[in-house]
Amino acid sequence: MPEPLLKRLTNGRRVLNVSKTLHWLALFALLGLGIGIRLYDLTDQPLDFHATRQLRGALIARGLYYQMLPDADPQTRELAVGFANATGQYEPPILERIVAITYLLLRKEVLWVSRLYTSLFWMIGGIALFGLAQRMTTWGGALVALAYYLILPFAVQASRSFQPDPGMVMWIMLSIYSAYRWSEKLSWKWVILTGLFGGVAILTKVVAAYIVGGAALALVLTSIGLRRFWRSPQVWSMAALMLAPTAVYYLGRGERASQYLSGWTLSLSHLLLEPQFYMRWLNLVQNLMGLTALLLAMVGVLIAPRRNRLFLLGLWLGYGVYGLFLPYQMYTHSYYHLQLVPIVALSLVPLAQLILERLSEQSRVWRLLFAGVVLVGVMFPAWVSIAEMKRDDFRNEPAFWQEIAALLPTDGKIIGLTRDYGYPLAYYGWRKVQLWPNRGERTLSELRGVSKEFEELFAKRTEGKSYFLITQFAQLNDQPDLKQYLAEHYPVYAQGDGYLIYDLLHPRQ
Repeated sequence: MPEPLLKRLTNGRRVLNVSKTLHWLALFALLGLGIGIRLYDLTDQPLDFHATRQLRGALIARGLYYQMLPDADPQTRELAVGFANATGQYEPPILERIVAITYLLLRKEVLWVSRLYTSLFWMIGGIALFGLAQRMTTWGGALVALAYYLILPFAVQASRSFQPDPGMVMWIMLSIYSAYRWSEKLSWKWVILTGLFGGVAILTKVVAAYIVGGAALALVLTSIGLRRFWRSPQVWSMAALMLAPTAVYYLGRGERASQYLSGWTLSLSHLLLEPQFYMRWLNLVQNLMGLTALLLAMVGVLIAPRRNRLFLLGLWLGYGVYGLFLPYQMYTHSYYHLQLVPIVALSLVPLAQLILERLSEQSRVWRLLFAGVVLVGVMFPAWVSIAEMKRDDFRNEPAFWQEIAALLPTDGKIIGLTRDYGYPLAYYGWRKVQLWPNRGERTLSELRGVSKEFEELFAKRTEGKSYFLITQFAQLNDQPDLKQYLAEHYPVYAQGDGYLIYDLLHPRQ
């Protein structure tokens, strides 16, 4: 072999090895940064993101823990189980049971272990996303997708919260990764894995069916076509594995499932005819995902190769149909959009690959400048997430709610306008109050067409109650009818920093 040719081949191998090393270093750096951010401020109380949802999980985990604890005080066990049962359960408490078993092993409640589990779930989902993106494109595009998935401030905040959604996203990613692998080889191994992972995703939270179903449908149609689709035993086996666990679970809970469908879909379907619904939906999504990222993701879908374009469209279609079935949550509940994060991340891949290909033609100086831009793009949102956690300190919350619980009278039932469905008082203070609806719930009743006149509502809600607790003064100001009625008709039983109690037993003459 001529010496110049040998030298060029040797240099090429050296460059290739350096490139692979840099890729692996970038991957491990991203994974390390992703888990590091999520473990920051680990032991703070879970009130930083949708406290209602997180404390609901904490109450359920506590109830399960005391059920399993052999030497628990009977009265404490009864209270803990009662609080857990009062939360209402629409999905199986998978995460809560894992946390409760961990409590049992530790012989005490350690609430922050839930953050360890949800962060781990998100990281596993990220590894599946990276593997999928790498099969769609190359290392560079896959790293961009992973960076968005791990560092987006909304994803950081939501993925460490005590709720089933991070686990659901993990199972979704494992399922669609397996489905993509199946579409390449049509092997039974990937049929089984796709079905099992998809089944657990849907069991974890039934709304996963929209994303898993959209992706699977797109891959089935691009792999075997519409005509063979109906006759394929692999497709039917995949569908059966996905749907069977959830069907079995909800078989004995048909009434609750129908109530959910009626309350959140049918009664609010008129919102679909209102243009402002779509504007509110888009406004919330762009606040969470970033408008620039959303627009670039759309461009990425348009320029993707045909097979990947149809796959991405299947994901987006699944998300869109999901939003039409739960219209109210689409503009009020940020965590209902958590599964959109990996969809946007994957949609960025084709555009990222195009940019990286052009960049490879540039000189080293321009590539270094681009690396600096990428570094800022990664580190700035990471810093934003850490700054938000550092700013919000909830370590004094348990003492506050325990103080209020100690002040509450015990000679009668209590109704309250209090934070987060009364869960902070129940979890930290071990006291339960009946709830007065906040402004949002009264608005929701109006949307459903079931609102009542104030005096009728007050009489019904306070029947049999002896005291009215208020800890949410902003909500009280948002309901001037309630504020005026209480002040005019009932004396103050007790008040202090952050609370006010009215005596309903002795109305003013």
